[in-house]
Amino acid sequence: MNPQAGYNQPYQGGYQNYGGPPPPAGQNRGYGGPVPGQPPQQNAYMNGPPSLGPPGPKPSQGGYGAPPSQKGPTGGYAQGGGDMQNGFSHSGQTYGAPPQQQQYGRGPPPPGQQQYQQGPPGPPMSSVQSGPQGPPMSGIQTGPPMSSVQSGRPGPPPMSSGQTQMVNQMQTMSLSQQRPGPPGATMGAPPPSNMPPSSYGQPQGPPGSSAPPSSMSMGPPSSMSMGPPQMGPPGPMYSSAGYAPPSSQQGMVGMQKSTESKPKPNYTGAPGYQGQYGPPPSSPGGFGQPPPPGPGGMGGYQGQPVAQPPQQRRLDPDQIPSPIQVIEDDRTSRGGQQFATNTRGLMPPLVTTDFLTIDQGNCNPAFMRASMYNIPCTADMYKQCNVPMSLVIKPFAELKPQEAQLCLVDHGAAGPVRCNRCKAYMCPFMQFVEGGRRFMCSFCSCVTDVPDTYFAHLDHTGRRIDVYQRPELACGSYEFVATLDYCKNNQPPSPPAFIFMIEASYNSVKNGMLPLLAKHLKGLLDTLPREAGQEESSIRVGFVTFNKVLHFYNVKGTLAQPQMLVVSDVADVFLPLLDGFLVTVQEARAVIDSLLEQIPQMFSDTRETEICLGPVVQAGLEALKAADCAGKLFVFQTSLPLAEAPGKLKNRDDRKLLGTDKEKTLFQPQTSFYQTLGKECVAQGCCVDIFLFPNQYVDVATVSEVCKLTGGQLYKYNFFTAVNDGERFIQDLTQDIQRPIVFDAIMRVRTSTGFRPVDFLGNFYMSNTTDVELAAMDCDKAVAVDFKHDDKLSEELGAYIQCAVLYTSVSGQRRLRVHNLSLNCCSTMADLYKSCEMDAIMNILSKQAVRSVVNSTPKAIREQLMAQCANILATYRKNCASPSSAGQLILPECMKLLPLYVNCVLKSDALQGGAETSTDDRAWLMHLLNSMDINSSGAFFYPRLLPLHNLSPDKDDVPAAIRCSIERLKDNGVYLLENGVSMFMWIGMNVDPEWIQSVFGVQSVAQIDIDSGTLLSLDNPLSARVRNLVQQIRSQRSRFMKLTIVRQRDKLEPWFQHFLVEDKGLYGGASYVDFLCHMHKEIRNLLS
Repeated sequence: MNPQAGYNQPYQGGYQNYGGPPPPAGQNRGYGGPVPGQPPQQNAYMNGPPSLGPPGPKPSQGGYGAPPSQKGPTGGYAQGGGDMQNGFSHSGQTYGAPPQQQQYGRGPPPPGQQQYQQGPPGPPMSSVQSGPQGPPMSGIQTGPPMSSVQSGRPGPPPMSSGQTQMVNQMQTMSLSQQRPGPPGATMGAPPPSNMPPSSYGQPQGPPGSSAPPSSMSMGPPSSMSMGPPQMGPPGPMYSSAGYAPPSSQQGMVGMQKSTESKPKPNYTGAPGYQGQYGPPPSSPGGFGQPPPPGPGGMGGYQGQPVAQPPQQRRLDPDQIPSPIQVIEDDRTSRGGQQFATNTRGLMPPLVTTDFLTIDQGNCNPAFMRASMYNIPCTADMYKQCNVPMSLVIKPFAELKPQEAQLCLVDHGAAGPVRCNRCKAYMCPFMQFVEGGRRFMCSFCSCVTDVPDTYFAHLDHTGRRIDVYQRPELACGSYEFVATLDYCKNNQPPSPPAFIFMIEASYNSVKNGMLPLLAKHLKGLLDTLPREAGQEESSIRVGFVTFNKVLHFYNVKGTLAQPQMLVVSDVADVFLPLLDGFLVTVQEARAVIDSLLEQIPQMFSDTRETEICLGPVVQAGLEALKAADCAGKLFVFQTSLPLAEAPGKLKNRDDRKLLGTDKEKTLFQPQTSFYQTLGKECVAQGCCVDIFLFPNQYVDVATVSEVCKLTGGQLYKYNFFTAVNDGERFIQDLTQDIQRPIVFDAIMRVRTSTGFRPVDFLGNFYMSNTTDVELAAMDCDKAVAVDFKHDDKLSEELGAYIQCAVLYTSVSGQRRLRVHNLSLNCCSTMADLYKSCEMDAIMNILSKQAVRSVVNSTPKAIREQLMAQCANILATYRKNCASPSSAGQLILPECMKLLPLYVNCVLKSDALQGGAETSTDDRAWLMHLLNSMDINSSGAFFYPRLLPLHNLSPDKDDVPAAIRCSIERLKDNGVYLLENGVSMFMWIGMNVDPEWIQSVFGVQSVAQIDIDSGTLLSLDNPLSARVRNLVQQIRSQRSRFMKLTIVRQRDKLEPWFQHFLVEDKGLYGGASYVDFLCHMHKEIRNLLS
């Protein structure tokens, strides 16, 4: 297969808008099918969701012709105010068996049909019965503080002696006594003969037929193509039966009501498996990985064919933890309120809740959020709980207009007051003693003399009388003016500079990037960042064009026309001019405008296709060194640097390695040149932002190193054309130029005694173990910090953290920004689990997983994440939950979404990828994720899905989101999905024609122009409402999201469904229900 297959297609590609082809017919995704004659696997699976028997058919959820996902067993979910206990059971669980009698390490007994009967209320343990006379299952505790999840309705009173005898008999029943049924559909089995071959977008059979579940693959699907998805016509879209929308009749969504007629009980003692007599199919060994041939092995699948099941009930998705409900509950209880930070260890509202922060001693949560606000006192307790003890720091986050901005404190030549020992800065946590003449450091307990100029008397409570006149004593966040001691060479810094380095090649002219950039850059130069109160920006600008050689431009204001100076010796690049290269926009406006008009004309006929990249960055670095200032390079590049020059790269893309143990070689830099160059840039305070416009492989993993180390950003526009992608490019560039930014920054995190920072995650460089160095940092970048214990902590004293950032402002002033946070300490697991912040935990875990990609295998990363999730929940179950049956899934209230979010991380394109995600796209997403803040990572892993068909033109609010599942979509609805990177509008085939006419100006869904990606500006309230909503959502994200319009049944629909993360993944990832069942099984294995 051609390694570059598909790149020459007219495909508007990239992570933003794929529409790839189906896999070749007949190919399975990583699964070889059952082996006849082999007994079913009995050992507990370690790396995959349980096989729960196929439900009734429903529309495809996997995309690209994938069969529907297999759902879990029937269950109800009752959410309460405390913790949650899911009452559905799995293999080894028998009705009415006490917990100590259950066998957790074995395979499941034969399933049977369940019936649900309403029994009289009983003691705290309610029960579920298999039939009128069947023994009750170990139930669910309903008293506080647990809320519960159970597989049915409350059952009858405790068992009789006869029932107990039956339970004991069933617990000793061996699987060898089960009679196998006739061959049926199993994991990965071919479709029944009455179904058409699997094809792109193929629907499933009518109700009553059995659809095979998607095989799940740890590695890449066997149908993986070697290029980006092609836009050619797909295979047959739907069968002659037509499209059947999701409904309760297809797939039996949810539990059957008690009013339905109940079948006669077929009692086999396995409440987790229903509807067939005989052994259930063996569970897969991982997400698409065959199960082991024996305990601990990783061999091929050896399942046993099983009986064709009748219609099966499954776990009701409405009754399991929902992020939508969690977000709405927090908004209802804490939205629109003031959050005062005067209490130690107080948990803030969620990042998705709109609230106002009153800074009263701890910093605004916009600056720092902890994964837990009650940290364990001992290292043993921390290791046992497995919850990350971490902090996500966004030191230059933008505050709301209603919130108080940070105060700037100037102590003159003396500089800020600091502790003599640990060098912590003065903060509200310091304690003044001896009448105010000395202060005790809250971080190291050292007593330091107060300078005479800083002295103030204490009141009767021991506080300084001027506490409210000094921001560093009253606020959690503030800034100091730095003295010359904090400057390089004890000299004040010069104002920073922006250098625009534009590729002038055949590709950049042909795709329209060069003329488009030159046209819009004129206006963008008027929006350079400036200090509050400044009329004009102090930032200087310079211009370079390049291909195989470099062209520098003299734009001195006294010149009549700009002058070009060519440097052809790229092996040893130098700066050909000093005076006139970096100028302020105000002094050279006419010359700059003339240059930007001439650049497209000068290179309009160029035939140069080879470019260099290393000398381009080196030239910008030399320019900043010559000007003795910090700054940022904006590099615009279209292809792989193949010219003979430092930093030359080769095409090493091999997509057959994706998903294999050798995958990590693709994401490791192929040369150390760009890493070395990045370190040199950091030393000078030179940040590098690269805008890529590739039509083929450009080795993002290598070129992104210079962006990563300097705190820069990478933008990528696959198959760029000015017509289709120009708006997105210009909006991204506008945001990148205008947003608040600082330069030449060094960040240090200090902690009180007993624990310390040990690991840092993000895009930066560290020359030692304590200082995080960033050539530049903007308001959207975040850094994650992981801590560990040095000694035992005290519940009485608590824990203190101070983050100090030394930086150069856009006006050239050296400053210090300080953020302080105090946390509680605890000695009980219950207190720890009550104070965890789920969004911060997932931000940390995802960044740790991304970092492991270059050192570990995909299988090891997935297993580590799942093991950590299971250990966190098992520790809670063991130490915090009241005694109950092992058949219950008990989740802590603050972390009830952990299984969902871990599954979303496992299925994300940054970690898993597949046939439609190129190597460059994965490397780009990994770079992007590495610097995401909590709000961005939350939306990236669990996208926001908004219904638009019910919009009221009279309102301007964002409609309530719905859960990310195909079952939530109606064919008469319109939905907007966004994850901070991509935006889709899904339009059902039966949408009201009036809605289509009002928004798109056409009569029917079929007439909508889905290639434009823009909404027409029509003169009616609904059109304005939809356009304003799209603009409102875009304004909430740091990147411009191009709108991709997807019609129901179109070739792009499978890619849209890929973002419906509660369903089975496009590349074989488990559905939410399946993964929740798998976590339940893993927890039981850990506790047994």
